[in-house]
Order: sequence, then structure tokens, then C-alpha cells
Amino acid sequence: MKRRLLLSGAGAAAASLALTGCAGPQVTEYASEKPPLDLRTYFNGTLDAYGVFTDRSGKVVRRFTVVMRCQWNGDEGVLDEDFAYSDGTTQKRIWRLTHLGNGRYTGRADDVVGIADGQVAGNAFRWGYTLALPVDGRVWNVDFDDWMYLMDERVMLNKATMSKFGVRLGEVTLSFVRRAT
Repeated sequence: MKRRLLLSGAGAAAASLALTGCAGPQVTEYASEKPPLDLRTYFNGTLDAYGVFTDRSGKVVRRFTVVMRCQWNGDEGVLDEDFAYSDGTTQKRIWRLTHLGNGRYTGRADDVVGIADGQVAGNAFRWGYTLALPVDGRVWNVDFDDWMYLMDERVMLNKATMSKFGVRLGEVTLSFVRRAT
């Protein structure tokens, strides 16, 4: 049970975009959706996020909040995230993103295996990466297929499916809110 809860309670991360070959929506299907998302504009300044981890059955197994301090210098961005979990634990993740043009982004973080890849189209962003997740003294590489949808200039919704060896472990659901300036 402990292992299942820890895997279900992993940090918010995403699976390889190799998943784009699988059946399901493609980010380009959202190209005409509004408002248009520019990650460099939205993830700039301070944001608050509120989320839950659910297991395969849909049961909420962990809640969390995140304070994100984001800054861009041209096409290079830093997203400094401080997580606070409902069980009292905390975590820090610092993303270093690069805008490649044409809505494409890459990213790195200390607990991400390799390079994260993502693409924006319309109001949507699909992000894929593998997180090195410590569980019961071992490290598991957990894949995420992560979708973000801009609702308006302040609110973005995020839903990520977590998997290991192609088996769905659960989901992460978040809402991001930009602080008023």
C-alpha cells in the first residue's frame, strides 16, 4: 500500500512525447482554441497552484500546493517551484526551459531523466518527461503525459497521466493561478 501511495503521490511530471503516436488527442488539434497560450508570458512572475494526486481508481491520495516563481530571459526560462504536501512534506523543483520556436519547448530539472519535450498549440501545451522518483529506498522512473489548458490570462488547468512500463498509475490534476500584479 505504501508503495502505491508513494507512486501515486509523485511530483507533478510528464511522459515522453513518444506517446503522441498513441491513439488520443494531439496538441495540434487545439490550434484554433483561445486564448492563445505563450508559456513565456503565462509562466512569468509568481503563480500559485493547487493539486491532487489520484490513484488508478480515482481516489485522492495526496493534496498539495505550489508557489512558482518564474522568470524568462529571452528564450531561456526558470520555473522555481516550492511544493507543500498535505502530509506536511515539502519539495523543490527548478525547471530550466528553452523556447525553440514554433511553439516547441525543452526543459530540464534535477529529478527529470533526460530532456522534457513540449509543444504549444492554441490554448494547450502537451509536455512529456520522465521523473526519477524515490520509493521505498529505490528510484523508479515514472512517465507523465501532461496537458495544460489556458482558461484566461490568470488561470490554467493541468492534467497529467502517470505511468510505469506503460501501466497507468494515476493522475495529477492542478490549477495554476497567476497572482495579480
